Amino acid sequence: MIPMRRCNKFALVSYLHCMSEHYLAEDLPDEYNNSITGQEEWLGDEAMGYELLFVDDDKALLKMVQGYFELKGYQVMTAENGQEALEKIKQNPDLILLDINMPHINGIEVCRHIRDKISCPILFLTARVEEQDRITGLLSGGDDYILKPFSLKELDARIVAHLKREERHKIRPEYRFKNGLMIDYVSKKVQIEMEYVELTKLEYGILEFLSMNPGQVFEKERIYEKVCGYEGEGDSRVVTEIIRRIRKKLADFTETEYIETVWGMGYRWIK
Repeated sequence: MIPMRRCNKFALVSYLHCMSEHYLAEDLPDEYNNSITGQEEWLGDEAMGYELLFVDDDKALLKMVQGYFELKGYQVMTAENGQEALEKIKQNPDLILLDINMPHINGIEVCRHIRDKISCPILFLTARVEEQDRITGLLSGGDDYILKPFSLKELDARIVAHLKREERHKIRPEYRFKNGLMIDYVSKKVQIEMEYVELTKLEYGILEFLSMNPGQVFEKERIYEKVCGYEGEGDSRVVTEIIRRIRKKLADFTETEYIETVWGMGYRWIK
């Protein structure tokens, strides 16, 4: 009898060959090929215990991605539409890969519905490339974009980067106070003179990153990379809009400026 893991490997390669040329067998890590020679126990400790939710109405793509990440040691849930995703989100996944273009309830609507209920990273999967689409998705609470067609290696790298970032966020000072502003890094809440400031996850992420590095100047590309993960190429322009929104929300409570624009360089949290 052929071992189950080896069956999964062969099935996964078959799916990869059936997909477009952008989903190639060469995207499989070397460890998959090593398993043929008997070296099958290669799964990294970093994958163990993480639960991923993949949402897409493309059944073949779902099965391929599920097989790939299960072989890497992740627990994987799948959903074929927005309504099914809303049910499975109740199981508190560690990361969600969410297709935007789905019938009935699209990915943006799903994200808006769940963002206040969960804090895990949400990565949008889409064929749309317009800047406004990216901005809309990120402002709705998404953390990153994966453009179709994609490389499994890149998807893997982005997922690892976001999961590691979530772990790092657990190790930090609990509070920061400045001129009536209080940032609670544990509950991820912001108050000014005892009044709560409602921020989206991305808005809070940028405010948190800058406030934890007071006085340092960061280019918007660097801010996007640190807050949103992996490579921020192209999407970093959204940082300008998000910082404008943060300033506007803070200005509803105080005239104090907390974020300074350093022209030609970027932004910094005022000491």
